Amino acid sequence: MEFEKNMQRLSEIVARLEQGDLTLEESVALYEEGVKLSAACSQALEQAKLKVTIQQEGKAS
Repeated sequence: MEFEKNMQRLSEIVARLEQGDLTLEESVALYEEGVKLSAACSQALEQAKLKVTIQQEGKAS
């Protein structure tokens, strides 16, 4: 559920940044938050990929 929550927040951040009505400070803060969320999502996907790979290798044995 955390992945979905992070992706939703990331989508909100992108939409907000695309509006273009933020101050520089607000934009930078949202960008930094987005970078952290993106990293967390990437890590979650890598962990899921590893779990799937392990499951597939277990079935192949």
